[in-house]
Amino acid sequence: MKEAEIRRLLAANLLCVFSVILTAVLPPFFWKGFTVLGTHLVWLCICSVCVSTFNVILHLVLRPNLTPKRSSFAHKISRFLKCCIYFFMSCILFHAIIVLYGAPLIESVTETFLFAVLLSTFTTLQCLCILGPNIQAWIRVFSKNGAMSIWESSLQITTMGSILGAWFGAFPIPLDWDRPWQVWPISCSLGATFGYMAGLIIAPLWIHWNRKQLTYKSR
Repeated sequence: MKEAEIRRLLAANLLCVFSVILTAVLPPFFWKGFTVLGTHLVWLCICSVCVSTFNVILHLVLRPNLTPKRSSFAHKISRFLKCCIYFFMSCILFHAIIVLYGAPLIESVTETFLFAVLLSTFTTLQCLCILGPNIQAWIRVFSKNGAMSIWESSLQITTMGSILGAWFGAFPIPLDWDRPWQVWPISCSLGATFGYMAGLIIAPLWIHWNRKQLTYKSR
């Protein structure tokens, strides 16, 4: 396994972490009264847009796909539209799952959907950037020993980190602490964000430490 590829992955992941930090640090200079907790829905939108933009640009520049193929303009447009449809379907699916796990059905529809968009940004968008709209490839990557590159291993770790972070973030909500960050869906979205950032940092380090055991084969 080439060290240069691991360093590229680390640099890309650190840039994604930096993009998340920017969404909390930069807006207060342009938006008076902006805070992650006080204007949480606005932050959810800014974070989703910023992380999405960074991910798309990074993958267009680095091209981590194993077998990039030249294709016609029509094929690229079709692929782009499929990716948009898959992302929207992911938002709807996450929204339904979140409601089934106990989120308000009617009272906080906007909050729940924006949280679903954030989760889709941390998980589905990365799958679309690396694997494209290929469900078979998604199933392969998230099966046991299904990764075929360090990018796919990183995808596994960051996706699981985001979902686990959102799940752990739900634990404080029913407690009677009466803290501002217990309002839905602040703790869950912060948990997903920290889980995503942790996954981005852990992934290249884990791959580096286990590089001798990792053997990727084409399938």
